[in-house]
Amino acid sequence: MQVVAFSTPDNPLWRWRIVNYAGELVEESRETFPTIAGALAQGSKRMSALDVVDHSVPYVAYRSTRHLRTP
Repeated sequence: MQVVAFSTPDNPLWRWRIVNYAGELVEESRETFPTIAGALAQGSKRMSALDVVDHSVPYVAYRSTRHLRTP
């Protein structure tokens, strides 16, 4: 799993999200932080506290065209 930080134009303060390797949201903060470093630090602490094993399969955005090729 990974911790990401984000802000929006409407609210320039930072929040964290924990996402699995498939890109699915696991948890998101309600608390805001003035810096990206603060948000990532708190998100990392929370991810450690969750102690969850990620068994998801990463999303592949491309598909092979091997089946379209003729030998």
